[in-house]
Amino acid sequence: MNTIGERMTKRESFDDDQESLLKSDNSGTDDDPKINYRGWKVMPFIIGNEIFEKLGAIGTLSNLLVYLTTVFNLENITATNIINIFNGSTNFATLIGAFLSDAFFGRYKILAFCTMASFVGLFAIQLTAAVDKLHPPQCEESPTCEGPTEGQMTFLKTGLGLLMIGAAGIRPCNLAFGADQFNPNTDSGKKGITSFFNWYFFTFTVAQMISLTIIVHIQSNVSWAVGLGIPAALMFVSSIIFFMGSKMYVKVKPSGSPITSIVQVIVVAAKKRRLKLPEYLYPSLFNYVAPKSMNSKLPYTYQFRFLDKAAIVTPQDQINPNGSATDPWNLCSMQQVEEVKCLLRVLPIWVSGIIYFVVIVQQHTILVFQALLSDRRIGQSEFLIPGASYYVFLMITVAIWLPIYDRKAVPLLQRFTRKEGGITLLQRMGFGIFFAILSMVVSARVEQHRRTLALTNPLGVTMRKGAISSMSGMWLIPQLILAGLAESFMTVAQVEFYYKQFPENMRSIAGSLYYCGHAGSSYLSSVLISIIHQVTAKSETGNWLPEDLNKGRLDKFYFLIAALEIINLGYFVLCARWFRYKGTSSSSVELEKVTRQSEKSANGLNDSSL
Repeated sequence: MNTIGERMTKRESFDDDQESLLKSDNSGTDDDPKINYRGWKVMPFIIGNEIFEKLGAIGTLSNLLVYLTTVFNLENITATNIINIFNGSTNFATLIGAFLSDAFFGRYKILAFCTMASFVGLFAIQLTAAVDKLHPPQCEESPTCEGPTEGQMTFLKTGLGLLMIGAAGIRPCNLAFGADQFNPNTDSGKKGITSFFNWYFFTFTVAQMISLTIIVHIQSNVSWAVGLGIPAALMFVSSIIFFMGSKMYVKVKPSGSPITSIVQVIVVAAKKRRLKLPEYLYPSLFNYVAPKSMNSKLPYTYQFRFLDKAAIVTPQDQINPNGSATDPWNLCSMQQVEEVKCLLRVLPIWVSGIIYFVVIVQQHTILVFQALLSDRRIGQSEFLIPGASYYVFLMITVAIWLPIYDRKAVPLLQRFTRKEGGITLLQRMGFGIFFAILSMVVSARVEQHRRTLALTNPLGVTMRKGAISSMSGMWLIPQLILAGLAESFMTVAQVEFYYKQFPENMRSIAGSLYYCGHAGSSYLSSVLISIIHQVTAKSETGNWLPEDLNKGRLDKFYFLIAALEIINLGYFVLCARWFRYKGTSSSSVELEKVTRQSEKSANGLNDSSL
């Protein structure tokens, strides 16, 4: 058992049902180094680093839209598109971070470098507020304001670029690095991994709540220089905490990127596309599994059978004495093929997630402009809630609902469904999309009310932005609560779904795929805004998204997104019905099915074995 535990130290699987496979695999060696898992002993460093890193990054990014429009004097549409493109590029960059981590440097080195890059980026952004020459002059009571110079925008983009580099490594590696500290082959290690997941999302939520309230308040009402300096200082503290635990961490060495194996399967399947599968029995396909592979053995599935051609052995293919293929660019194993199938099966669900996240993007961006044109006073006081701080109600909903769901809803659902999580991960995602639709419908109705009061009973006028509605900003909370419920179902389920449905050596890619979904939604949102802005500007009814929202029809834009989400829900249901979970009994049934079919076709073959 020690041999198995030592051999599987690189493994990051969170599937409890794989334990039996590990116990039955006796191909390990006694030469593997013994790993000293510290578990919860190093969690103060990792979780502490996580808290301060999130406080630093979110503390800057959560109010960046307001910063661009008030300090850099950019127009609403321009600032929104900059934020969406930055978020999209940052999230897509996680694929590069995951690749470099898996193939060359390992998670520890990537996290160490990217943590420092994030600090330098935050410090550069803070300088744009602290140094007068790095931002445009303050806009006085004038309908037109002086915009930033090319040099000022270049310096700002440099800071954002360093932040992007930092996020490219931190986002896909943080979660997996924390899980590396627990032994995945023991019950206590598995429980520790599950608890770490919970702590990860809890700290993320707490960091967002602090950033969206205290830090945003300082930025909006005290000083941008101080408000942006605090996140930079917190990021510096995060770096120190991370390096304090360096000697205690389990540092998994890079084992090569699985992207190479994915490309090999696609290339070989293309080369052998003219071969006919019915002429070959499934058992005769090349079925080699490396002795020290960190991946569990995957059963055969009947989907994407065109990829099976990559495992057809031809007379030209040669096999090494240890059973592996001599040239992996001419012959792939069925294990490799099934790993690629795992990726392909997830992609349709991932596409649905891109469309879903468009709803959350609006609550990050457009809602801020709605809040700024609403009555943000608390009661009769003169205190104004910062526009970016309303998003905290979404996070509060997540923080309240997740423990209720885990402690109350899941046990209740288990009584009826007899399933481990009460409902499946895909069902949870479906509920998330449903709540997202409701959030957009409510957003549209609230905007109609806000706009009507702004035109008929305004509190005042904001220069360049329009009249301030007498509608209380508290009316924005219901749509945020619905969006919070959507996130509670969708986001947590998505992260768990990717980690469980990907092969073990693709864990970093699984983490980056989640962020790439956010990237796609940011780009999609930017495209939607640009198209609607340009098309409706030429229409008789007027621009839906002008600089002054009171002259536009933001409600119609929200209804459009709601309609898009309804179509997305139908698409998701079809994908969910088609999807097959990795390593389930249904996969074994498919294996028996194709084997029986192969045996029937064997009667007409002269040579049915390799």
